[in-house]
Amino acid sequence: MKMHQLIIFLAIVLTIYSFANIYIYLKGYNAIQAFHSYRFWYLIIFIILASTFIIGKILEARHSSILSDILNIIGGFWMAFMLYVFLFLLLSDIVTLALRVPGIVNSGNIIAFRKWFYIASILFAFVLIAAGFINALIPNVKTYNITINKPAGGLDSYRIAAVSDIHLGSTIRKRSMRKLSEILIEQKPDLVLLLGDILDGEIGPVMRDDLLKYFNCPKCRDGLFAITGNHEFIGGAKKTIPYIESKGIRILKDEVVEIDGGIQLIGRLDRDSKRYYGKERKNLSELVAKTDLSKPVILLDHQPFELKETEKYGIDLQLSGHTHNGQMWPLNYITDRMYELSYGYLKRGSTHFIVSSGYGLWGPRVRSGSRSEVLIINIRFMTDPDTATR
Repeated sequence: MKMHQLIIFLAIVLTIYSFANIYIYLKGYNAIQAFHSYRFWYLIIFIILASTFIIGKILEARHSSILSDILNIIGGFWMAFMLYVFLFLLLSDIVTLALRVPGIVNSGNIIAFRKWFYIASILFAFVLIAAGFINALIPNVKTYNITINKPAGGLDSYRIAAVSDIHLGSTIRKRSMRKLSEILIEQKPDLVLLLGDILDGEIGPVMRDDLLKYFNCPKCRDGLFAITGNHEFIGGAKKTIPYIESKGIRILKDEVVEIDGGIQLIGRLDRDSKRYYGKERKNLSELVAKTDLSKPVILLDHQPFELKETEKYGIDLQLSGHTHNGQMWPLNYITDRMYELSYGYLKRGSTHFIVSSGYGLWGPRVRSGSRSEVLIINIRFMTDPDTATR
């Protein structure tokens, strides 16, 4: 990413973040009279909480430590708190305006109304965050059964486990990796595919405890393949990619490989590789030209854009992640508008598309609009086009 683009991006993000925090601060100050008596401490505590995520990321970039982890975790929860309290307080302003027209809210009761709506907003936010935190700790195994109407050598069926958006770092650590390994061992896939954003960003928190060493799948017959996500480039691809590959995970960087049964995997560089790394990824047509379309072709592309192109080239299955399915309500409605398929399954022509909500998280360890998941794709191979069904 060019310096001027980075400056503009950070300026926009910080402006929005600052506005939301100032709005919440002022609403609290006006709603709770006790804050007037302790104005200094209210301001200091608010600034500390609102700054933890930013400070944590700065410290993480300079020297990863348990302190930077703690600040990132606290800051992540504050971001979730900020989102929900902001939305509820904004709703309260709209309700207040609506109720002032018929006089239900007036100068005699508006102070009490603001106070109780503020308290209710805080309570609702805590309930949503607590429920979202518990939900994030319980990954789901999501199974899809599909048919690819092509021969795969002597294989009648094939079982793939696909995991996207682990985001190893300050928040997702060894316990999550052990749990993921247990799931994969239990599911006994033939092949494991990692769909990008294996690491969260800065590699320091990962290297400090060598977090990927806790990830294994000894019974995965055909091994581990991966692709890059945008966060591999955010964290510095010259460090993140070699580290991942040192753990026996082969990252496909605009490459085609053939595995058991003649099944072909196309692994694309993430579309943000040029923005962060100055490397343009190959066109899909160049990669498809290296395949035999009479055999099964599976495309791994982190961000689910340009689905028509995948269908046009006759690819049988595309696996993607990136969206987190919004991660926190109501952000899932935004991702639904951004992507033709932001989550789940879609079939266009003879091409199957599956987008995962991801295993890990970015920012808050909260999932209130989606589930953490591991994909299991059971593929049945057929040769008779009249009998091909999902």
